[in-house]
Amino acid sequence: MQAPLPSTLAERIVARAAGRDRVRPGEIVTARVDLAMIHDSGGPRRVKPMLEELGTGVWDPDRVVVVSDHYVPAVDAQSAAILKLTRDWVKAQSIRHFYDQMGICHVVLPERGHLRPGQFVVGGDSHSPTGGAWGAFMFGIGATDMAGVLATGETWLRVPETILLHWSGALADGVCAKDMMLHLCATLGMDGGRYQVVQYAGPTIAGLSMTERMTLSNMAAELGAQTGLIAPDAVTAEAIRAAGGDPGAWQDWQDDPDAPVAERHDFDAAALVPQVAAPHSPANAGPVMDAEPTAIDQCYIGACTGAKLEDLHAAARVLKGRRVAAGTRLLLAPASTRITAAAAADGTLAALTEAGAILLPSGCGACAGYGAGVLAEDETCMASTARNFRGRMGAASAKVWLGSPYTVAATAVAGCIADPRPLLAEAPR
Repeated sequence: MQAPLPSTLAERIVARAAGRDRVRPGEIVTARVDLAMIHDSGGPRRVKPMLEELGTGVWDPDRVVVVSDHYVPAVDAQSAAILKLTRDWVKAQSIRHFYDQMGICHVVLPERGHLRPGQFVVGGDSHSPTGGAWGAFMFGIGATDMAGVLATGETWLRVPETILLHWSGALADGVCAKDMMLHLCATLGMDGGRYQVVQYAGPTIAGLSMTERMTLSNMAAELGAQTGLIAPDAVTAEAIRAAGGDPGAWQDWQDDPDAPVAERHDFDAAALVPQVAAPHSPANAGPVMDAEPTAIDQCYIGACTGAKLEDLHAAARVLKGRRVAAGTRLLLAPASTRITAAAAADGTLAALTEAGAILLPSGCGACAGYGAGVLAEDETCMASTARNFRGRMGAASAKVWLGSPYTVAATAVAGCIADPRPLLAEAPR
């Protein structure tokens, strides 16, 4: 009997969800959804009228997670109404997993133990590939598709190919996953993922924390990928247990030996330097020392790619004992309330606020152009966010640069685009 063809991790997860022994790229399959995540912006206010027109409710309330993170806290009557609609709908649908103003959905979901290897998960947000860091096949869908999922518990997809991004070598001090992703955006382009699976692998990836892996998977969306997978390992399993979840038989969710991939790209992490992306695309990235020392009006440490606890620690290393430059403001929005509490307990918040950072509520906030921190006409910002598209953070004439938390903090101190490495060399370790 001929041995079965080897399968990638993505193919194995999709096959299980489709009730098949195996699937192959290009096939169109119907898959059972293990978990669906929606937030206040694209969630109840969009899907509620569709479900009502269909005359149905949620197929399984225990498999739905709702997070309010975009319009929080309400700044006007319209945003308050959206949040009230969300709360009322959650109650009406008997959804137990509701996280109201507790942080950004992509951080809250794993933080509360909802993700584990081998799951097939959909999210109502384009950065849902973050779940791939936990060995889950998670991708973003629009409100119409989400209504279908909520009604039936199923969705369809074209089985994707896998593009392997293999990293070796150790990152230098002051260089992190955000720099890796900006380099990938510049090298591969915004359609480099071709709506396939991007899978990160290699010794560098194995050495990264879950926080850093989440940044890689999150920004697979900027490569145009459907999701960004990282095969689970002991680091993944321990993080899931720490969040109160069950990693299950995580060892089973690996690539088969010799599984074919569409492309493989190799990168040397040791050669990487801090990166910044010029307006108005993450693909406009290059070494920070090649950027003109552009004056910056606002620095923003926030979003699902730049305000997790490890990100705040990075910024605090640069800012401790220093001050934000006159004429530059630094806004800080931790990615979840748990992260805010942890940063307060270990002294990180004190270091940041003593340097002049202005603390904002946890949530998507200025990253998505909501609430406090949006930019005025012609202002320039350095942000730890994933995107810098024109008009995303406020006025259409504003200019947003992207950098790591290290680079955002160094820029805040200098008042212009700055390399964090000299400040880290001077700072106490």
